[in-house]
Amino acid sequence: MASVHVLVAIAADSANAASFRTALARFGDRVTLTFATGAEFSRAVPDAEVIVALGLSDDDLALARRLCWMSSWGAGVEHVARPALFERGIVLTNASGVHGPNVAEHLLTMILMFTRRMPRYQRAQLARRWDRNFASRADGADELTGKTLVVVGLGRIGEALATRARPFGLRVVAVKRDPSTRHAASSVDELVGMDGLDEALGRADHVCLIVPLTPETHHLIDARRLALMRSTAYLYNVSRGPVVDQAALVDALRDRRLAGAGLDVFEHEPLPEDSPLWDLDNAILTPHVAGLTPHYFERAAALFADNVERYLAGQPLRNRYDPARGY
Repeated sequence: MASVHVLVAIAADSANAASFRTALARFGDRVTLTFATGAEFSRAVPDAEVIVALGLSDDDLALARRLCWMSSWGAGVEHVARPALFERGIVLTNASGVHGPNVAEHLLTMILMFTRRMPRYQRAQLARRWDRNFASRADGADELTGKTLVVVGLGRIGEALATRARPFGLRVVAVKRDPSTRHAASSVDELVGMDGLDEALGRADHVCLIVPLTPETHHLIDARRLALMRSTAYLYNVSRGPVVDQAALVDALRDRRLAGAGLDVFEHEPLPEDSPLWDLDNAILTPHVAGLTPHYFERAAALFADNVERYLAGQPLRNRYDPARGY
């Protein structure tokens, strides 16, 4: 078999490139590996049989005459899954599975920050203000023990979050598109289908959104569902911005109909300077970085190498995009 030409949209001298070199070293001359970015990437596209990148422009897709497999190192591929790709029979895979520990820990950090009132104390620190009102217990830090965490989307991240949440004494309720596919070792206390989402929202203290963006999940959390949540509850989104109706969320936060929101993704990114979210004292905002740790590309490269093994053997690839499901 001729060598498979793999083009990776990463700078050749980066640590991330080293992760791919190490993971693919076992294939020897069966795989030709090229790293390139910018204009150099576009020049290399016509010779690539496999492309590893976060996305592919229309111009680059038109140049990719030999492309058979597009591998995204991200989990969400809604910006890549275009009709032109599938009309040519190109296989699309994602990196689902590499985000479990990192994104779960990011979520747990936000949950703990709100619970222990860290945003308030950070503001006091910046103002050099000793903000300690011991007589007002309602203003003090809370505890997670006995609280209910609703995880919307029980994939790898959801499972990782549930596992980490249980030692804090949280009761974990998961909402899953197909509850019958629950993993035997799942750490959740209760599992319901999407038809149970509304009821679960009404008894949640913390709600974490970890679902792919599809037509069904666009504005999954809208004004009606925000109204179902208690005023003491918190919402977290690490999936995709449009899963939440952002304008409705801003209104709920401003009116204190929701205690707070931890957001790593937004309807428009970068978040515009004039977004009202910046000024809300009950919002924690991070710039779409929940998955970024030094181990991200190590796991992404290992997953890709496993799929290269399958590709060379003519076997089905893992994490193949299904247009019917939208992920």
